[in-house]
Amino acid sequence: MASSILGFIGRCFGVFWRALDATRRAFFNLVFLLFLVLLLTVFIAGGPRRLNDKTALLLDLKGNLVEQYPGSVRRTMLGQLGASVKDDVQLRDVLQVLDAAAKDPKIGSVVLVLDEFQGAGLPMLRDVGAALDRFKASGKKVVAWGSSYNQRQYFLAIHADKIYLHPMGMVALEGFGGYRNYYHDALDKLGVTVNVMKVGAYKNFAEPFTENAPSAEAVEAESALYNDMWAYYTGTVEKARHLEAGSIMRTINDLPQLMKEAHGDPAKIALSEKWVDGLKTRDEMRQLMLAIGAKDEKAKTFRQIGFEEYQARQRPRFAGDAIGVVIAAGSISDGMAPAGSIGGLSTANLIRNAREDDRIKTIVLRINSPGGSSFGSELIRRELELTRAAGKPVVVSMGDVAASGGYWISMAADEVIADPASVTGSIGVFAILPTADKAMDKLGVHSAGVTTTWLRGSYDPTRPLDPRMRDLVQAGVERIYGDFTSKAAHARKLSADQIEAVAQGRVWSGRQAKERGLVDTIGGYQDALQSAAKRAGLGDNYRVIYLEREPTGFERVARLFDAADLQALARLVDMNSGAWQTGLAGLPGSALHGIADDFSWLTEAADEGKPFTTVTHCFCTPP
Repeated sequence: MASSILGFIGRCFGVFWRALDATRRAFFNLVFLLFLVLLLTVFIAGGPRRLNDKTALLLDLKGNLVEQYPGSVRRTMLGQLGASVKDDVQLRDVLQVLDAAAKDPKIGSVVLVLDEFQGAGLPMLRDVGAALDRFKASGKKVVAWGSSYNQRQYFLAIHADKIYLHPMGMVALEGFGGYRNYYHDALDKLGVTVNVMKVGAYKNFAEPFTENAPSAEAVEAESALYNDMWAYYTGTVEKARHLEAGSIMRTINDLPQLMKEAHGDPAKIALSEKWVDGLKTRDEMRQLMLAIGAKDEKAKTFRQIGFEEYQARQRPRFAGDAIGVVIAAGSISDGMAPAGSIGGLSTANLIRNAREDDRIKTIVLRINSPGGSSFGSELIRRELELTRAAGKPVVVSMGDVAASGGYWISMAADEVIADPASVTGSIGVFAILPTADKAMDKLGVHSAGVTTTWLRGSYDPTRPLDPRMRDLVQAGVERIYGDFTSKAAHARKLSADQIEAVAQGRVWSGRQAKERGLVDTIGGYQDALQSAAKRAGLGDNYRVIYLEREPTGFERVARLFDAADLQALARLVDMNSGAWQTGLAGLPGSALHGIADDFSWLTEAADEGKPFTTVTHCFCTPP
């Protein structure tokens, strides 16, 4: 009886298993058939749509202009699911598209639409502007239209043959500079002391934590920097728009009266001051482009192709000698860092890979960094030095910012090329050791114990800083500063006194740096590529290989949520008393974000896991 029951169960299970197996095979066969149908559809479609003559390239840039996309797994995952995640745009992609369009007989014009473009610093904008000028040099037209223009958007628009503005819009030119928070009194109330050891009278990174206002040296340096950059900006705009020198400043100074006369209409002012060529709504702009180009009967508008669609049509070259480009963008840390930031080890590895790659004959290091770890900076500089010694030329291209550690890594190049508005220099070093012993006293928490040497626990954030530790760190800072200045003097072929006169942590514009011997050439990214090609004997038909580090599996998980600023703020809250949380409660989100940015160095210091670290960093951002 039992055996017959077991036999029946076995037969039932066999039937079930065969049915399951048949279902599985049928499912995968259907999936494979669907794949074949999709493949056949793509093949029949014949790839990208055919372009007709007089097609306009719609350069509808969105987000920020960046040197390199960050290595975010969130972006990768969404991209694999088919979602559009291009919230920023890479400089290299814009240059590639514009240069390809200049040679494409089907592309008759470029239409700049910058309403969703958040911009970049002047150097990166100038690189795009130079590409627009190359496009115009091919005999084609560039037209710009915007519902409004901020001054970064407008700096691109001036490269158009004609600039049009919506009748309800404005051109908002505000100038450079701004305000930052100073936390001395707030930290004092919390019982937090920020101990600073530095070399360089102009090294003002720590001033927001130790003072209530900028020092005279900081005001002097920033005034000189911003005034030079504003003169460069207004001079460039006035030249491009054929305006009288100084007219922009006169308009800004007279703006209240001009607004009264225009009955509060800023678009009318922009037109009367010749900042724009006409006022047009979207439909009027569409009619203008129909007259310039040709009609797309199906879409009922002018023939056009978007930036991303045209970019997808471009195919990289895989053969021939190449220039290797390493992007150094972001703050500099010691070890490994993903794309979109700089790790001393990871960036040095990329340079070494380029040096050992027989296809790569020369290297361009593109820098957009305010600095960071002095050790990480030296790792990168040393690899560039070895690359030159191996016979491969090295050219540095400075972007928006190449200051402090960003300048350090430029000191082993055959040529340093900076934009007139690059923020550079800041040759100085500092270390910050915050202590919260007074906050502990307020809370009634006391620290005591036994150590075998004074060095053990000499820096404990819950105790006052030991004067011997202060002297020790100051000596280390002075040693790094001496190393920095001696390397700079050797690289720039200047005396120690000449370097000291331009060092001291002071920042300079690219134009000022050229006058003082800190850079070799004034130019842009394209100039750096051409110089590298010439030095390596590559001619004009060179190709470019971008070397980038792939994130590890752990980094993909860790970077799933981009919350570094919130983490920095949380650490600060944990370190201090509840009063800090109470003080933040009424602040708007933008203020919270700004405070988190200001204190992000605490996160970096904690991640290093060292008793102290010397830093070559500046509080400098592109205007």
